[in-house]
Amino acid sequence: MTHYVGMKSTNGQSGFIDFRSDTVTKPSSEMKQAAMDCVLGDDVYGEDPTVNELEEKMATLLEKEAALFLPTGSMSNLVSLLAHCGRGEEILVGDKYHIYRDEANGASVLGGIAMDPIKTDVFGALDIHDIIKAIKPNDSHCSITKLLCLENTVAGCVQNQKDIDIIATTAKKSDLAIHLDGARLFNAAVAQDVSISTLVKNVDTVSICLSKGLGAPAGSVMVGPKKLVNYARRQRKLLGGGMRQIGIIAACCLYGIEHNVKQLKHDHIKTKRLSSELSKISQLGINLDMVQTNMMFIHPDRDEAEALSTFLYERKILIGGQNSPRMVVHLDISEDDIESTISAFNEFYQK
Repeated sequence: MTHYVGMKSTNGQSGFIDFRSDTVTKPSSEMKQAAMDCVLGDDVYGEDPTVNELEEKMATLLEKEAALFLPTGSMSNLVSLLAHCGRGEEILVGDKYHIYRDEANGASVLGGIAMDPIKTDVFGALDIHDIIKAIKPNDSHCSITKLLCLENTVAGCVQNQKDIDIIATTAKKSDLAIHLDGARLFNAAVAQDVSISTLVKNVDTVSICLSKGLGAPAGSVMVGPKKLVNYARRQRKLLGGGMRQIGIIAACCLYGIEHNVKQLKHDHIKTKRLSSELSKISQLGINLDMVQTNMMFIHPDRDEAEALSTFLYERKILIGGQNSPRMVVHLDISEDDIESTISAFNEFYQK
């Protein structure tokens, strides 16, 4: 989970090694040039050729019928839930998943959709028996359970694909649709060396962020059946998500898909290096089993967490949060940055 309150900021200054999130990446000069060169139209009319190209490319990559470009991952998830569920209906969702914890309960506030959180394990996985027990009976006292929401990755942990496929198959036998929050699904695919379509073959809709590991300045895509995507497009308009000549951003997203997916492997390698070295500092309590992609968590003692954050900030290193700070490696963090960060941590704990 990302903590925004109390987080230190660069205030627009350059030169920081910023581990707060992979959303902090800046577009490369090549990505900016792609935006400058793209052809534009009015996307609300369906006339932006660059957006249309992006949507077609994402639908093809995931082997689904259609796709919809949205400004944010939260809106991408929200229009998906609104497309699946009506007011008073219910979704089942992991208790640590972004949809439940970090999207301001938008599905409930704006869609009247009930959310029933299901306990996840330390790696973010759901138990199929807990899901089955949570499906409501055909009883007027209960909400109608319509949708199961999964997530991959969860806090950087790759979800077991066999388990996802079994869960999806079982849920569909109870007439549940499946939505996958795949904000960092490209990371999961690269970590397992599989096609991204393999990870979504048994789910109905998917939300994927392109502003994280792929380095675009904004943008997410919802992918699924054409009928649902068309209805989600109406929900996007209702939420104020019509973006007109937005091919400028779509071009950046296309560049990220075409050039930066392979970079994720290097992000994972750098994260392994960082976590392996920092795990030697016992006070950080790092669980290496949970370092599976580009994300890791440290657990400094409460009485020294703020001092550590300040110490790193003075050396132009930013980490996210106060309790169990998150460190996310991305394409703007070099191997030299990793080594500088390791040295800074060692300096702090050798004082």
